[in-house]
Amino acid sequence: MAEAGLAGLRIISFESRRASDVQKLIRQMGGESLMAPSMREIPLGDQADGLYFGERLLAGKVDVLLLLTGVGARALVETLCTRHPREEILSALSRIKLVARGPKSVAALGELGLTAFISVPEPNTWHEVLACFDAQLPLKGLVVAVQEYGTSNDELLVGLKARFAEVVRVPIYRWALPEDLEPLREAVKAVCEARADVLVFTSAAQVQHVLQVAEMMQKGPEFLRGARHLVVASVGPVCTEELLRRGFQVDVQPARPHVGPLFKEIGQKSPALLRAKRG
Repeated sequence: MAEAGLAGLRIISFESRRASDVQKLIRQMGGESLMAPSMREIPLGDQADGLYFGERLLAGKVDVLLLLTGVGARALVETLCTRHPREEILSALSRIKLVARGPKSVAALGELGLTAFISVPEPNTWHEVLACFDAQLPLKGLVVAVQEYGTSNDELLVGLKARFAEVVRVPIYRWALPEDLEPLREAVKAVCEARADVLVFTSAAQVQHVLQVAEMMQKGPEFLRGARHLVVASVGPVCTEELLRRGFQVDVQPARPHVGPLFKEIGQKSPALLRAKRG
């Protein structure tokens, strides 16, 4: 039986990887969805950084590996296996401290038969990562490899170096705009023409890409003005931080950074928020 928590709401989601799941959830909850996928993962053609990490790992010159995404963790191992036997890679990984930023990284390690020494708790931001190191694993003098996702997290890298760690960046893939930009253009126009009620962001990269397309359309300021009359929903602190930095007002952020709680809170808060914003 369909829930009606989003009944009457026109919702724009910029989710890419899980777009069909999000669309299904919106419809089950009674909402009208406009899906505008905003990101495309591109594996790095030059895997020199990953292979350099592999050489150091097998030589016993890495103490800690911080895994920021489950997809990236799997991709890193596959990259290393193009140069070294899988058994050697997994054996070497089992000898160092593995730190997983959240459940997806923990799950990826489990698939490989590995266990996280530290599992960073929600909301899984760089603040929690550094706090876990401070509480459980002092970093002074250690070599810390960081499996990155899409873009570097400067605050995290600075924090690691401030704790006197030697930091080795291991980028695995980067984010790019989708090949088909028409859904994003339509979403920008819908906001500018007041044809939506809720904007849903589930990553900082989505924020960057949506604004990039709005600027390409010469509608950047108009898009931001239009968003002030909508409910702007963020999945968690990292996304919220980027939204605020880019000039949005964030109206909804669930206590737990997951899609289910996010849409439940959207349904609970949106009617009153929209009345207040639109008079």
